[in-house]
Amino acid sequence: QFVESGGGLVQPGGSLKLSCEAVEFSLDLYSIAWFRRAPGKGREGVACFRSRDGNTNYADSVKGRFTVSKDKSTNTIHLEMNSLQPEDTAIYYCAASLMCRLEVPGEFDYWGRGTQVTVSS
Repeated sequence: QFVESGGGLVQPGGSLKLSCEAVEFSLDLYSIAWFRRAPGKGREGVACFRSRDGNTNYADSVKGRFTVSKDKSTNTIHLEMNSLQPEDTAIYYCAASLMCRLEVPGEFDYWGRGTQVTVSS
């Protein structure tokens, strides 16, 4: 239901742009979040784009560095990541929900398979 892309290896301070294309439903119907899971750590909510008003909530750890955008023409949500640091290394997932509460990942009904982001020199 989601096709994620854009992960890879980047040096500290670098940038990456992740994409999450919905292939079976319209993104207009759901709020879309990005989560990540770092090695040996639990799942962390990164950002959530609210469909009802077009605003985005960001985790404090990424605020000011990450930006979510939506491309209606391609039914795709993007996560632009700047000033990346080794602690941003994780598998990044997009997920869809009628709600937009990053602290309740169980409310997200649809998940992508994830894309690996590695920040290393």
